[in-house]
Amino acid sequence: MAPITVWILGDQLLRAHPALTSAEAAAGRAGVRVLLIESAARLRQQPYQRKKLVLLLSAMRHYAATLTTMGYQVDYRQAPDFLSGLRAHQAAYGPTRVLTMAAAEEPTRRFQQDEAGPALNTPVEVLPNTQFLTGQFDPFPNAPPERTIIMATFYRAMRRHFDVLLERDGAPVGGRWSYDAENRKPLPRGAQPPPPPRFPPDAITRAVMDEVATFPDGVGSVEGFDLAVTAEEAELALESFIAERLPDFGAYEDAMSRRSALIYHSGLSPYLNLGLLTPLQLVRAAEAAYTAGRAPLNSVEGFIRQVLGWREYIYWQYWRRLPILRSANRWNATRPLPAWFWTGDTDMACLRHVLQGALNTGYTHHIERLMVLCNFCLLAGIEPQAVNAWFLAAYVDAYEWVMLPNVIGMGLNADDGVATRPYIASANYINTMSDYCGGCRYHPKQRTGPNACPFNLLYWNFLIEHEAALRAKPRLGPAVLGLGRLAPDERASIPREAAAFLEHICGE
Repeated sequence: MAPITVWILGDQLLRAHPALTSAEAAAGRAGVRVLLIESAARLRQQPYQRKKLVLLLSAMRHYAATLTTMGYQVDYRQAPDFLSGLRAHQAAYGPTRVLTMAAAEEPTRRFQQDEAGPALNTPVEVLPNTQFLTGQFDPFPNAPPERTIIMATFYRAMRRHFDVLLERDGAPVGGRWSYDAENRKPLPRGAQPPPPPRFPPDAITRAVMDEVATFPDGVGSVEGFDLAVTAEEAELALESFIAERLPDFGAYEDAMSRRSALIYHSGLSPYLNLGLLTPLQLVRAAEAAYTAGRAPLNSVEGFIRQVLGWREYIYWQYWRRLPILRSANRWNATRPLPAWFWTGDTDMACLRHVLQGALNTGYTHHIERLMVLCNFCLLAGIEPQAVNAWFLAAYVDAYEWVMLPNVIGMGLNADDGVATRPYIASANYINTMSDYCGGCRYHPKQRTGPNACPFNLLYWNFLIEHEAALRAKPRLGPAVLGLGRLAPDERASIPREAAAFLEHICGE
């Protein structure tokens, strides 16, 4: 009897993979052959961050090696695309069944469900995705896509269902569901957060680095790659975060600084998105740290909210808001992405620092993504899909399921706030929460004139341009009231100066 084939995608490197478990239960380990495919078409779909490609390919190859050591038959293929790899595997081994886990991204899942089986003339069984907790529990299964369900409501339902940070009577530990109001401090002067653990490349990773370095298109360089590429290494990274950075994570969650890219963040999202770590694993580790008195509640709750709340909410919104997110453009933004987004060569110090960090390392933390990059693009009227394409290319942890709802929805508010309010802010926010403004040629307290910070100019221009629409939004109405503080001549000059600035940076 031909073995059952278990096709595992490159971002599904779970220790407990449901397709593997199911196939082994049916046919025993000897009756299972695992298929992993490096699809050239998928790898070249975008000019991806080269460090992301190294991480993905090295993790896949290490995963295959681990399965082989465990006694599984593994067919590891490099192919032009997924279908070519599947057909070559079928020709070589003739499986009677193919089991796979549903992809996190809609295009690949559609291929699994609708195209793979007929193309192979072999049954392809697609099992539910277990990398996300909403695959096990949907808190609002019948909610129509147009219904607004805010993250706080979603997060409470998830906390209750998975019994996270709850008292015996079901009340939240500490009496509050969120400690976000306590988590908005800038990094103190002299504070030096600990560096993250580094994992020197082994022979497999070095070989991948050599290959990726030859790719004609891509962002950044393979040089300096030191990320975890196995579940064991990822677990060491988790332990390091819990012991060294989680205690201070909460208070400085929104802080930005030249002194540290990571601050006290976990840096675990690349591993979580590949399946090297699982969401409940992170949640329980943080919860245990609080129970043991090793981390304060505001830090633990804040981190759990990112994983159990934000990450699951974003994934949930992705699937309920397709295909709307692909073309959403609530603010009719049509300007092209400035060319310097691909180089970081700008005289705005905050943008220069964040862009160069993303391009060189594939990482910036979520506040820099939201309140510097997306804030600027929303205020400047940059076309949403161009911004999303840049995020997909630049970041190590970027996948469509996270970037579409996070960039298009949360960051740019292009879906008209079905998921969240617009996150817009002037230079004052960046000046308060970071050390980026010191030494910048622009002044964070000036609204107009040659030395005015562009964030101020664009912020007030956005309020003027969209005043009527913003007044209708309860959560943004108060911001628009600030227009009353502008003198008539300043209000008249802001649109003119903003238009000139945007023409200069966008080449209009």
